[in-house]
Amino acid sequence: MFAVAFGAGVIQLIANYFYYDALDAGEASQTLAIMGGFSPLFTYLIGIELLKTPLGGASISGFALMVAGGFFMFFSEALNVKLVFPLTLAAAGTFGLSSVMQKVAFDRANFVSAYVVFTFGTFAGALFLLIRPSWRDQIFHASEEASPRSKELYFLNRFISGIGSFLIFLAISRASPAIVDAISGLRYVLVFGGVYFVGKYHPRWLKEEYHGWPLKAKIIATALVVAGLVLVGLSGQAGAPGPT
Repeated sequence: MFAVAFGAGVIQLIANYFYYDALDAGEASQTLAIMGGFSPLFTYLIGIELLKTPLGGASISGFALMVAGGFFMFFSEALNVKLVFPLTLAAAGTFGLSSVMQKVAFDRANFVSAYVVFTFGTFAGALFLLIRPSWRDQIFHASEEASPRSKELYFLNRFISGIGSFLIFLAISRASPAIVDAISGLRYVLVFGGVYFVGKYHPRWLKEEYHGWPLKAKIIATALVVAGLVLVGLSGQAGAPGPT
């Protein structure tokens, strides 16, 4: 279980590498659109082989609706398929594998032990990235040129991201990783709303225009994710022993 948890941490870092590379190559909404559909699907398919209950007894219909919402996000975008799609697909697959491996470790050991070893795996993978001299030079060169304000915002971003990641790991320890991944589709809904707001009122910061089919598709995707979330919640209450 030590090796499984440690390996899950390393794979999580690899997944983040693919994800940020895709984010750098395309637009935020494009990358998130592909992740929203393929990531929970990959997590479920990998879980079939490694977990006894890939969905943890949750509603299949609810899971399908949330995945469909992610794919609606996908079809709402005019994608640079050759550039963005392979990287985002690789990120979705490795995120799915890491989530399933985390669940295996959480089930066989206690949450704190598995989480600590998982974090060590991510830390070791990050140190490995410093071996390449060109990458190491880029890190130190970029950090020297960054303004104090940029550094403050970066560490604030990492702090918030760390809290969000911890809560996702806690959710995976208690439920199906595929369901957790599908519920995370709410994250893409929030990003869609945030990008829309920033693009409308601060176009110099981030410019993405929504109108016509993209706007309608994202609204439909949001409705599907919310409907799926309601079904999963109802199925959880129906299957719970005693009061909920």
